[in-house]
Amino acid sequence: MYDLVIVGAGPYGLSVAAHAAAHGLDLRVFGRPMEMWHAMPSAMFLKSEPWASHLSDPAGAYGLDAYAATRGVRAEHGVPLPVGFFAAYGDWFARQAVPALDERLVTAVAPAADGGFAVTAEDGGTVRARTVALAVGVLPFLEVPGPLRGLSRRHVTHSSHHGELDGFAGRDVTVIGAGQAALETAAILTEQGATVRILARSGRLNWNTVPPALDRGPWRSLRAPHTGLGCGWQNKLYADTPGVFRRLPAATRERVFDSALGPAGAWWLRERFAKVGDVRLGQRVTRATVTADERLRLDVAGPGGATDVVETDHVVAATGFVPSLDRADVLAPELRAGLRRVGVGGAPEVGGLFESSWPGLFLAGLLTAPSYGPSMRFVFGAGYTAGRLVKGVRQRLRSAAGRGGVVGRPRSGEERVAAGAS
Repeated sequence: MYDLVIVGAGPYGLSVAAHAAAHGLDLRVFGRPMEMWHAMPSAMFLKSEPWASHLSDPAGAYGLDAYAATRGVRAEHGVPLPVGFFAAYGDWFARQAVPALDERLVTAVAPAADGGFAVTAEDGGTVRARTVALAVGVLPFLEVPGPLRGLSRRHVTHSSHHGELDGFAGRDVTVIGAGQAALETAAILTEQGATVRILARSGRLNWNTVPPALDRGPWRSLRAPHTGLGCGWQNKLYADTPGVFRRLPAATRERVFDSALGPAGAWWLRERFAKVGDVRLGQRVTRATVTADERLRLDVAGPGGATDVVETDHVVAATGFVPSLDRADVLAPELRAGLRRVGVGGAPEVGGLFESSWPGLFLAGLLTAPSYGPSMRFVFGAGYTAGRLVKGVRQRLRSAAGRGGVVGRPRSGEERVAAGAS
């Protein structure tokens, strides 16, 4: 039986694995390294600064700058890096810092009858683990507007479904959203020869400004400090104090999670996006139907009750991700049912060392954002998460050893309360 099985091999899973390996835990990591990042269009770039995009290892030896040096490249502030470069960095990090990487995908995590967990891979093989860290990234939680759900991928896709976008040349494509994914997808589609329009509920497009120099004097730095989430004191609080965020009232956390660091395009994208000629703001799709000639008819509501109809060949919904526990299908139903939740979105409640309310089940990444704040929506949050989560795993293993080795199965009245079973 493994001490720890990590489900997911993106930035969070690899970072947790590096810390666990450094502490000598017997572990296995399941997942294809940086799979989502490898699948992105090659014309996309990182939005975050290179110094805010490190994966985490205890010694800090395998940062993005260290990888860049092996490639003869400088990872410079204010110079965006291609997503392919970042994906290759994650592969390199895995080779340096992560043992026991198993590229099979996991289909189920279930509580074992005698304690711990049973983790089943896509080929049916099962391993046992005393603890599990779920670091499945964002793809299970993709959000598509209600009127577009149920339509085939021939007509509607999510922005995360796409690698290269050259298959849309000569077609009419409607992109829904106003964030980086929407604006960059629209720009790339236009560059690839598609006819593109943007539909967004927002009444305006927001653009990040050019980041100021890192060395700009003490006064300017004090007024608007640099953080991994952008400049400013509010961002610094989100970036540096996720543990404080977790102690805020649940209603406050939910409000901040819904509003902080809202949709915005990167400063370097603005010139490319200017080629997108049809931008319709303050509009939302109310109905979508397939026409006789296999196009999509979109009924659209606009400002002041105005309505419109748009016909298009394809819709790309760049509408983000919702960390709902109901979408974490990899967790067995009884495990999901035993977890306490926070907020109307149904995210799992996460404790002080990233342990869920089910003993031995730890969470990392987007699922923890309603508890720990906006930084968990970004690679930057992996640095805060990894060491603390592994500390929690080690504490749970020591606690289980004191009870005869049982982990992951609520036993006492206190544990039943923690698991939401009472």
